Parts: sequence; C-alpha cells; structure tokens
Amino acid sequence: MNKEFAKDISECLTTLEKGGTILYPTDTVWGLGCDPTNENAVNKIIQIKERPANKSFIVLVNSLDMLQHYVSVIDEKIIHFLSLNTKPTTVIYPSAIGFASSVYAADGSVAIRICKDEFCNELIKQIKKPLLSTSANISGEPTPRIFKEIKQSIAQKADYTVYYRKEDDTLASPSSIIRWVNNEIITIRK
Repeated sequence: MNKEFAKDISECLTTLEKGGTILYPTDTVWGLGCDPTNENAVNKIIQIKERPANKSFIVLVNSLDMLQHYVSVIDEKIIHFLSLNTKPTTVIYPSAIGFASSVYAADGSVAIRICKDEFCNELIKQIKKPLLSTSANISGEPTPRIFKEIKQSIAQKADYTVYYRKEDDTLASPSSIIRWVNNEIITIRK
C-alpha cells in the first residue's frame, strides 16, 4: 500500500467514524459516501445531492460474507449469477437489515453491490461495515465518469476528498442494477 493510498484510507476512516461524508473512487464512478448505518451521515448525503428523500441508495460490501450480515435471505441463483458476471452489478435485495432508515427504498429494499475495487475494499475492511455509495452529482444531473467531471460545488461539500486516482482519466460508467423476482432477473439499469 503506497503512502497516498494509506493516508486516504486513514483520513476516510476518521471522517466516516465521525459521521462525515467522503468523495471517493469506486469500482464504477466517483461516489459520495458515508456510513450507511448512521442516519445523520446519510441525511448529509441527501442534502449534498439535493436528492428526494424517497430515492434509495447503493451500499457497497467487500464480500459475500459481509453481504450475508445485511441481507436475511440471498437466493443461491443470485450468487451464481454474480460469480459469472464481469461488470459491476448491484442487486436490489427485498430483505436487507441494519441500515439507517433513509437508505431503504419505499418498499423496504436496498441495492447492494459486492465491490471489487482495491480502495473501497480496503476501506470497508478497515471500517468493518458497508459503505454507502451514490454518484457525485446533484440528483438528476449527469453522472461524472471521472474526478475532473465532478462539480466544484459537490466536491466542496464532502468532508474529505480522496486523492488516490484523482488524475485517472479512464472513463467509467455506473453499475448494472438488477432485481431477482420469482427466479427471474429484472434489469433496472444495464
């Protein structure tokens, strides 16, 4: 782990433990994040994004084991599907538990992705809990694909901005989002 990476992890941990928000790279696009079990932190993200309170979030976990702590029932077919899929894929689970109330959709579901990004996984491992993730933009505006596309007004509102990968110009795209209904995959976002 290089010094910049380690410093960012340390600063993120401190910020998240205090209920703050971070601007960070994920396995897809740059995101705004916080502790998804902290209602005040989640509400800060809602305010930064000017997001409708009834719009749900994505939560990142670093393993199937962690996912099983937050979802009461996981169909084996979903696990098999995810093992074969190479694109980052978020699954909407109907029976998630343990998150702040504003993380849940109106129907009680939560969108969760097993993240395969080195930075996110190290952060999740060290904080020992999932990470809320939402694109770093005002709700309804285009999703920034690289750090340079993030509006200054958004960046200034995060409590900590990660330096790692700030200069990376590799264009990213959001994850696929699926829902598993009656043994069938319903694609929400390709």
